[in-house]
Amino acid sequence: MSPDGLRRSVRLFRAFLVEQTEPEHFYGTLARDSADLVEQQMSLRGRLVVDVGAGPLEFAREFRRRGARYVAVDLDPDVPALADGGVAADAAALPFASGSADLVFSSNLLEHVRSPQVVADELLRIARPDGLVFLSYTNWWSPWGGHETSPWHWLGGRRAIARYTRRHGHPPKNRVGETLFKVSVAWGMRWAHRTPGVRVVSARPRYLPRWAAFIVRVPVVREVLSWNLLLLVRREDGESPRQD
Repeated sequence: MSPDGLRRSVRLFRAFLVEQTEPEHFYGTLARDSADLVEQQMSLRGRLVVDVGAGPLEFAREFRRRGARYVAVDLDPDVPALADGGVAADAAALPFASGSADLVFSSNLLEHVRSPQVVADELLRIARPDGLVFLSYTNWWSPWGGHETSPWHWLGGRRAIARYTRRHGHPPKNRVGETLFKVSVAWGMRWAHRTPGVRVVSARPRYLPRWAAFIVRVPVVREVLSWNLLLLVRREDGESPRQD
């Protein structure tokens, strides 16, 4: 059976169901899967990996276990992943030279930034020529697009926040327009296919089997069925949208 088939998707969805109660299990499973996807394209041993929007320690442990030189980056200086040589920085202005990283990794960050174009371009900027950018995010119209307020975000982001607050006695961590933003699959596909110096290696729903990649090419349908968009792109030349 293919390692990238239905069995993988079942494993990821089972882990997803316990994200809130067993975060170590969920993020450990996701970290192993992410590293597996990268290693289908290049070995991680000896590679410089910059993880932008880091947080959980499980990604640091997995990438280092495979021999990568891992550097975590997050706006919050108190996240666990920054404790061992990480960097507190804004994803829109990364303190790295252009073309310096073998792999620029960003998992579930883009829906939390106001300017996804700026951040995506910045991820590409610091990737070396022939390096990889792993960019994954939860799109707004996904069943999980409102995060902990889902699926009520389908009736409106503000309504979902109000419902959550009434039910739990406090507002949610992820609030549309403040800490959560409406980014679409269509936007990600445009960025990947229209940005100079980018070759798309893979564009697919992150949690679905490889054969489901066609979904991201179907307008409207992709916004609901993708759940989470995965873009794996290669920087083909020395050019990038922004230069030092």
